[in-house]
Amino acid sequence: MPLHSQIKTVFDLMQKSKTKQEVIPEEQRKAYIPILPVGKRVQVYSVEEKNIPVSEADIPVRIYTPKEEGPYPLLMYFHGGGFIAGDLESYDEIVRPIARESGYKVISVGYRLAPEHPFPAGLQDCYNITKWATEHKEELNWDGKNLAVAGDSAGGNLAAAISLMSRVKREFTITKQVLYYPALDLDASEFRYPSLIENAKGYGLESDQLAEYNAFYLGENADPNDPLVSPVKETNLEDLPQTLVITAEYDPLRDEGELFAENLRKSGVYVETKRYEGVVHGFLGKFTHLDEYRDIYQRTGAFLNKEI
Repeated sequence: MPLHSQIKTVFDLMQKSKTKQEVIPEEQRKAYIPILPVGKRVQVYSVEEKNIPVSEADIPVRIYTPKEEGPYPLLMYFHGGGFIAGDLESYDEIVRPIARESGYKVISVGYRLAPEHPFPAGLQDCYNITKWATEHKEELNWDGKNLAVAGDSAGGNLAAAISLMSRVKREFTITKQVLYYPALDLDASEFRYPSLIENAKGYGLESDQLAEYNAFYLGENADPNDPLVSPVKETNLEDLPQTLVITAEYDPLRDEGELFAENLRKSGVYVETKRYEGVVHGFLGKFTHLDEYRDIYQRTGAFLNKEI
């Protein structure tokens, strides 16, 4: 379908004043601010902040308890931002409805960002916080059975990579993963996916910016063909968690997310997919007030609670 009319208006205004600019982490970080004031965000039973000493530096987390009664299934959320931007506050209004609609206790992780902390720092932070959570069952009132990971864009990359890591390390078991328009192939040396060409310009995230974003995360030593860097490169997908993959029609990353979903399905993993038509990369929070996209949180909750 055509780009949603209200979204088109936003991007038309952006294009009139836009000039080609280099991707600069400091400038990108300024753009990641919440849209709604706290009082107008979805309300949950409680929100608690902690600093967890699991890495070279304490890692901040924000813990969302959806209701008074427990125990709770647990979901680890890893935010997007191209590995260089985003934080707990800028994703608060996205995580809240996930907690409410799913009934999961959600731990949002403020992992270290590139370029100051390139791969594998952020991934290791997310893994270590997930392990910490499973070791604090009583404190978190976790049900001890249901452990999901979720993330958008770069966070989807981290969620998928942690599912791969957990399968090898066997320190905990991921039961479900939710990947919102995930960045799963960080090899930007060529445009291998049609969506990188079809949606190259004019929709916010532009294809020729991807190499710049990825380079900050890759640093000097990471190999974009490593499945922990580019999960779509993994050839053995058996025994991975049940998966929900959400993609956007006008997103350069659309096809790599859908390819990963298809590869999982071929490997016998239960997969649900949904491509939202007429919308762009990064639409969570920004455009989920529109009727066509407001069901994404209910869809997430239904998937997380489905007995399969």
